[in-house]
Amino acid sequence: MAEQLLMDEAGAARLRMIIEAGAELRGSDLLNFALEHAVTEAGGLGGMVHVRGPGGRGLLLMASSGLVRTVAQDWEEIEEHGGTAPARAVTDGVSVWTPAADDDGGGASDVSAAEPGTQGDSPDSAHESAPGDTVGHHPHGAAPWSPTSALPEGSGLLAVPLLTPGGTAGALSVLTVGKGQPTLWQRGAVEVLAAWAALRLRDQWTGSDRTESGRLREQPPGSGLPKEPSAALLRQALEALKMGSWEWDLDTGEQIWDESTLAILGLEGESSKQTFETWTQLVHADDLPWLLVDIEQAIRNRRVSAVEYRICRPDGTAGWVSARGRVLPGEDGRPARMVGTVWDTTGSRIARDSVSRALLHMSEAFFAVDSGWRITFVNVEAERFLGASHDLLGRILWDGLAEIGVDAMELGLEAAYRQAAESGTPGGFDVRWPTNRRWYHMRLVPVPDGLTVYATDVTEIRSQEAETATAQRVSADRTARITELTSALAEALTMQDVVNATAERVMAPFGASGLVFHLIEDEMVRVAGAVGYPQPFLDGVDGVPVSDITPVDEVHRTRMPAFIDSAEEYVERYPDRVDSPAAINKSAWAFLPLIVSGRFTGCCVISFTEPRHLSGEERALLITLSGLMAQAIERARLFDAEHTRAQELQRGLLPEVLPTLPAVAAAARYLPANEGVEVGGDWYDVIPLSGARVALVIGDVMGHGLSQAATMGRLRTAVHTLADLDFAPDELLNRLNDVVNDLGDDFYATCLYAVYDPVTRTCTFGSAGHPPPAIVHPDGTTEFLTRPPDPPLGAALPPFETTEAVLEEGSLLVFYTDGLIESATRDIDRGMSHLTKALATAAAAVQDQDEAASLERLCDDILAELLPGQQLTDDAALLVARTRAIPAESIAGWVLSDGPIAAQEARNHVRDQLADWQLDELAMTAELLVSELVGNAVRYGRSPIGLRLLRAEGLICEVSDGSLTTPRIRHATETDEGGRGLQLVAALAQRWGARYTATGKCIWTEQPVP
Repeated sequence: MAEQLLMDEAGAARLRMIIEAGAELRGSDLLNFALEHAVTEAGGLGGMVHVRGPGGRGLLLMASSGLVRTVAQDWEEIEEHGGTAPARAVTDGVSVWTPAADDDGGGASDVSAAEPGTQGDSPDSAHESAPGDTVGHHPHGAAPWSPTSALPEGSGLLAVPLLTPGGTAGALSVLTVGKGQPTLWQRGAVEVLAAWAALRLRDQWTGSDRTESGRLREQPPGSGLPKEPSAALLRQALEALKMGSWEWDLDTGEQIWDESTLAILGLEGESSKQTFETWTQLVHADDLPWLLVDIEQAIRNRRVSAVEYRICRPDGTAGWVSARGRVLPGEDGRPARMVGTVWDTTGSRIARDSVSRALLHMSEAFFAVDSGWRITFVNVEAERFLGASHDLLGRILWDGLAEIGVDAMELGLEAAYRQAAESGTPGGFDVRWPTNRRWYHMRLVPVPDGLTVYATDVTEIRSQEAETATAQRVSADRTARITELTSALAEALTMQDVVNATAERVMAPFGASGLVFHLIEDEMVRVAGAVGYPQPFLDGVDGVPVSDITPVDEVHRTRMPAFIDSAEEYVERYPDRVDSPAAINKSAWAFLPLIVSGRFTGCCVISFTEPRHLSGEERALLITLSGLMAQAIERARLFDAEHTRAQELQRGLLPEVLPTLPAVAAAARYLPANEGVEVGGDWYDVIPLSGARVALVIGDVMGHGLSQAATMGRLRTAVHTLADLDFAPDELLNRLNDVVNDLGDDFYATCLYAVYDPVTRTCTFGSAGHPPPAIVHPDGTTEFLTRPPDPPLGAALPPFETTEAVLEEGSLLVFYTDGLIESATRDIDRGMSHLTKALATAAAAVQDQDEAASLERLCDDILAELLPGQQLTDDAALLVARTRAIPAESIAGWVLSDGPIAAQEARNHVRDQLADWQLDELAMTAELLVSELVGNAVRYGRSPIGLRLLRAEGLICEVSDGSLTTPRIRHATETDEGGRGLQLVAALAQRWGARYTATGKCIWTEQPVP
């Protein structure tokens, strides 16, 4: 069953670019191009392309990628109707994925593949184990995995047929590594590339299928490529790949060579039918004896023959060819014929010979060993190095070393060689050779069939290293001091940190007794920090013009250091400051300029109690250290300035004072992370709503820093705007999610939004990935309003869910961010459990205190318990609110009649109720407001029409109806008879607005209570 190809836009675009890039490729370049990109798209290790041969010849390997040569050779020709993944893909015409074999050998995906090219169960077996032969059973017959060693569980071979309009031409296979089958995208990408390559090959092999304009010619039904490609078609493919094919009848000796084979052997234009004797006459006389023996053994043992030999062409030229053939049995089971391929390797052989000659005469000793530690190559220098008096080729390496008196085990040679060969990782080490007592550097380079060793004489180099060791030890102390001071200054944040780090790591090593940093700002001296100086002296030089301090002024003007060895030299050099040495009890000084990016920022003064002459090396070291100090001081100045700005920014983004509301009393805390600029994306807010309700919100923009703080400010503003529109929590989070999405893909935030109604004592919560709120009941019990949280803003897909809870008066609502309960050493579950205990303890401790003071102390106690002075890696915010309820005697409501009579009823209800509440002075204004609102509801709304009065901090009048139409203030002209009602409402009320309800809308006004 065909599976739908799931592509994302980027993947589809990438495939289009690949196909466009390969539009002009042909032959082997086309196959290799398609194969390499298929391996990349599938995340594979390598791959192969097979094409069907004529007359049941099987599947021939046309291209490979990522496979070693020995492995690729084993898959050059496989049975077309065998159990391999490529064969099954060609036979069934569908993609096939074969998993790697399990150790137990059971199951459909548990297959143990025999090594291609090996014998069967016994030497006399008539069965040939070729690629595709397996041990065990499979629903499709034999189902091999790979000729390579076992791969991790979940690996496999994905084979995709090369489908053409006339049939299946072959298969493209990818060796996959992963957990289970390839994904739909990986398989689809390979299928797209295979289909494209198959169609391109068809177009190239059948040029007549194109019109003069280059477009594909329409094919009649039943036309196109045959189900089995013809011999001519295959020959064109082999020619494109520069490979020939041949067939040998073992009974008659007749051989059939294609045109490519004839060209390789120098017999162009000759008949394709030749004899065994014709071939033997072309083989070089020195290679023929062993070649005949190899072929005879291959026929006798029914194995694959792979040889490389020299040929002598009729035109007098010579060359090298590689041939590979396999034996096919006849009807009686005996070897009947041999088929195979041949290709010209003269170029690569010449290149290998050139490399061998270069290695033979290189100045370094070089030798190579195979996997059995037999020496396969040794150059002239290596013969001298190994002290060989006879031929070393073919000998075991350890035996050769033992003969010259080298104990490979004692020197560690054997262990190092074996480790490099087994791990496949190059390595190197120095060893002193016992025969000549010289030092050699052994460089070990593993190769697929063994190990290569380079031995370089490094005796002189080691002597030079010994000579420089003393000089290195002399500079080691200087380097250590610079390194230690660099590390300390890198961690210094403030100016005082820089002073302390410098005093600890510079004064003691030099025996100094004083240190002072003078910063120059607008030609004035400011003392940034000092050690070992009396405070009156520092006060006397702080804030004076730089010209008043002669040594500092000199350094300022010249930007050069000044070193003074004694008090006498100081007085002689600066006669106008003759009293300074005695006043500060100093007798030697080093005045070092502080320069950053070519800009003079100040002067560092290091002083000594006794006369002190600094050597040239010590002066050079101090000058170097002064550069480090200057950089650190500049960073500290920037940090101090940025820290101040960050604190001002944070104070501006968070509410300075929480509002005093009839519904709740609230307190909050914010703690920035210790790292960075101490601002972040955590925020909280308390927002008054209509009907004496209140919105409580807390949020966290992921990360901390100025960018997150700016994003937090935008979100807090958006929440204020949406809350003023009286959106429900779920709708507000929907719109806030759109705001975060508009900020970009890298912005995410969590948010908890709650609306508390003091009339019904209900609290409605909506959460976007935020930790659940905690409720502390008046009896001291604590619970979390947990529910499956929606994803964070920026990653969520609306709608959001809401939770409603009825709270007792005096309950505590506790909102917090994850920085309060979660850290590297405490997960969120442990943090919530810790918070529960802290809330119970803190709430019990503040029961008898004033409400405002108790909430402030409650916040402090919770922070002290959960974050006891530890270094914070994330911001933390806490919002605590104690709920209140509006008493029933402060609430009055009525359902009004339909029609104009409703306005009169409303005025009567307002007048009587305000008289009961002793608010007669508000009656006239309230009657006008209610009359106008009810009139609008009668004229534009729908019944039922309701009226509600709330007495809280202000008088709230609410008129509700069943219509969703929202009133708007209009600009009425002088001749208009209407349109001034809402203008009157806006003029008389302190605040007014509208909100939607479950049954319609509510228009409200608020008047201040005297």
